[in-house]
Amino acid sequence: PVFEKPLHAAADRGSPEVVAELAMRVDDVDAENQGRTALWMAVFEGRTDNARALVSAGADPWRPMMAGWSPGRLSLAGPTPDPFSLPSPEVGLSEAEAAAVAEARRLIPALGDLYYDGLSLACVAELSAAEATARLEAAPADDVDIDALYEAWWNNPDANLIIGITDVPGGCVITQPWGNTASTPGVIKRVSPGTICYSMYANPMRGSRGRIARDGAVITAWEPHSAYTVPLDALAEEILAAYLYRNHPVAFCCAGAGLRLADARPIIGSSAMLLKLPGRD
Repeated sequence: PVFEKPLHAAADRGSPEVVAELAMRVDDVDAENQGRTALWMAVFEGRTDNARALVSAGADPWRPMMAGWSPGRLSLAGPTPDPFSLPSPEVGLSEAEAAAVAEARRLIPALGDLYYDGLSLACVAELSAAEATARLEAAPADDVDIDALYEAWWNNPDANLIIGITDVPGGCVITQPWGNTASTPGVIKRVSPGTICYSMYANPMRGSRGRIARDGAVITAWEPHSAYTVPLDALAEEILAAYLYRNHPVAFCCAGAGLRLADARPIIGSSAMLLKLPGRD
């Protein structure tokens, strides 16, 4: 709704032919809407064909915007290497940015094409599963038939209180494959004192949404990343993370908490220790 300029909309989801036609009809191919140009939209959404059409029409890849992420700089973090001529080495990625790009390229394939509809997840930085269990005042749920729970969780009156937890490099992962409990404020606030926690719930009806908690308080909510949803005042590292992990919300949570998973087993629960939470928020 915010992006009503036809060229911006076409850059995001139109064809290169439509983009080229519209680019000829506008007064300024680099006109901004909410701080970003049509070329920025095309780069963020991975529409290299549309980006090239815009550059051919005179769009500037290196026009400053979005906390230093010009379309050209953003493209350096993408899968298509150097689609635009680099004006100088100084505009390239920093060491920290390059490391973030490298981790995204490792983490997303490592997690694979996992099915996560209905899953809730909390990724906690630098906290062991044992410490998280203590903070949650949870008890082992060794007597739970996990296979029966997967098949018909609605038949178990305590299903919403059952979670899985796994130690991983960088911290721990809390999951619930059949509900939103792992992502609730009551859980993420209790595990986040002295650290940070990225959570999400993949609502089968409404899509993935999440919260970020730090030091025992929820500091922000997040929603699926797109060229439309990145706030105008977002920090540079937030814009990079949104770009790298668009369409990959589970990986976004892992990376946000600095968890370096080797595969998806901690997410899908096959390596998790089952816990039962006390009956509260």
